[in-house]
Amino acid sequence: MAGDGAPILVVNAGSSSIRVAVFDGALRCVLKGMAEGIGGTGRLRVESASQDVALPDHGAALSALLDRLHGSGLGPENLRCAAHRVVHGGTGLTAPVRVTEAVRAEILRCATLAPLHNPHHVAAMDRLAEIAPDLPQCASFDTAFHATNPEIATRYAIPEDETARGLRRYGFHGLSYAAMVRRWRDVTGEALPRRVLAYHLGNGASACAILDGQSVATTMGYSPLDGLTMGTRSGAIDGNAVLALAERHGIARAGEILNRESGLYALSRGISDMRALLAKDSDAARFAVAHFCYWAARHGGSLIAAMGGLDAVAFTGGIGENAARVRAGICAQLGWAGVTLDDSGNTAPGAHVAVHVIDAQEEAQIARDALTLMGAP
Repeated sequence: MAGDGAPILVVNAGSSSIRVAVFDGALRCVLKGMAEGIGGTGRLRVESASQDVALPDHGAALSALLDRLHGSGLGPENLRCAAHRVVHGGTGLTAPVRVTEAVRAEILRCATLAPLHNPHHVAAMDRLAEIAPDLPQCASFDTAFHATNPEIATRYAIPEDETARGLRRYGFHGLSYAAMVRRWRDVTGEALPRRVLAYHLGNGASACAILDGQSVATTMGYSPLDGLTMGTRSGAIDGNAVLALAERHGIARAGEILNRESGLYALSRGISDMRALLAKDSDAARFAVAHFCYWAARHGGSLIAAMGGLDAVAFTGGIGENAARVRAGICAQLGWAGVTLDDSGNTAPGAHVAVHVIDAQEEAQIARDALTLMGAP
């Protein structure tokens, strides 16, 4: 293990890709890389250089990325620690932790809740442990920020034995919301208000009620499928409609429809990217955007009720940060709650509720978590 000022490697292992980022001791990102197309011939990218390589599994993909980092003077021997984004920590892992055998086992136990992600997170940890057994590893959890939700917000009204098997609301995008809370004063110049309606809007989209700096309700539930209309996910849908899809198509095919063929993609007849939708002049594209804004605002109303009022709205994520028309469309439907924008898209003079855009910094949040775990001030 390198010294206190050494860089931190952040690892984000997805279902078919691995992203890495290296942060220096001041939490500045100094290098990024990505391996995508895992499971065959994939593409390896480190900064501006890319090449097609064989990536049979996640372990091989991470090894290939580490080889490239080593060539940049950032091999494992030069790192202070590695920090992993883990999608699901369940009810047991609700804060950043150093990775131990017990933590590894708990992440795998939660694999039933995130089968497309948690096994790959552990595969990345295992390969790193093989390559650099003395390198400390840490983990931050996308569900952890929502561990402060009260039981009344997390429990489904289903039989208790099914709840005991893990069927409850967890919530996701927690690292993004945690970074938003941490950076609020630096970005806005103001103290964090008591009641914040936060939107993380991207291909995956959610909203969160943040009361006194803590999550008290969020739109995603047992999985990231619930809540807002998303790029290819349906968002909230009646359970009996899900059963009808499963009866008609089978469970696996119903899952594909709901997760990969719904949302903006279905409404627009084939476009899931918000930038393309905003640029397209068609009734289907306009309807898809309107649907996205309507349901974001409608779910926002529910979250305002959970907080007992509203002091500020904040947007983050690719759509939240870059699509002013979408922000305006959502805010226009929250006028009843005191949200008013001027013609330039900023908070209108005299408005009761401030509106802010805060860039997403999930990777930096993971690096900061790791620094804290390693004993840095």
